[in-house]
Amino acid sequence: MTNRSLGVRRAALLASSVALLGLLAGCGDGDDTASAPPSESGTAAPATTATTATPSDPGPGSGVPTDAASASRTPSAPPSPAGGTRCHTSELSASVGRNNPGAGQENFPVVLTNRSSRTCTLHGYPGTAFVDASGRQLGPDPQRSATEPETVKLAPGQSAWAGLSFANPEVSGAGTATPAALLVTPPDEEDPLKVPWKSGEVPVSGNESSVRLIPFSPGTGA
Repeated sequence: MTNRSLGVRRAALLASSVALLGLLAGCGDGDDTASAPPSESGTAAPATTATTATPSDPGPGSGVPTDAASASRTPSAPPSPAGGTRCHTSELSASVGRNNPGAGQENFPVVLTNRSSRTCTLHGYPGTAFVDASGRQLGPDPQRSATEPETVKLAPGQSAWAGLSFANPEVSGAGTATPAALLVTPPDEEDPLKVPWKSGEVPVSGNESSVRLIPFSPGTGA
């Protein structure tokens, strides 16, 4: 065989091999992983949370809470027993009774009186906050005693009282301020009642600056 014939044969074999490889490359066995489709630009919208509107409050507080009215609110109380429904702020009046000091403590009854024409109930603690003339809270949030609350039924004109106490600042050395008013919020209500404060300085900073509360009992605490 001549060199020319051999070269022609090799060229033909090379062309056949290239064609065969191209044919194999174009055929799949169906087991390969498909390419993911191109991703779209943008992000998912964030989940939304429903909000509940609240009544207007006094200005921001100088203590830990942002405003005195929210600080004076109380967590939901247990449902009232059969035969009565809870007293609403609009049905009550508030007052602060006479100080009954003792053992370095100042002790005041916070009194709520039913001024409606129906019988209603109170269960738990009042929300309280000392405020200045502009409505800003003075001092930290009150602390609650471990006393088990009772449900107090108030017929029209009847009252219940909760104890409010704090260490005498002259004894404890706490920083003081003179409030313009005490905000009092009935249990499970949001709207406070404002009572003028006429009993002088209260502790607002430093050691022994916390106000303490005991839950409602029948009567005026006098």
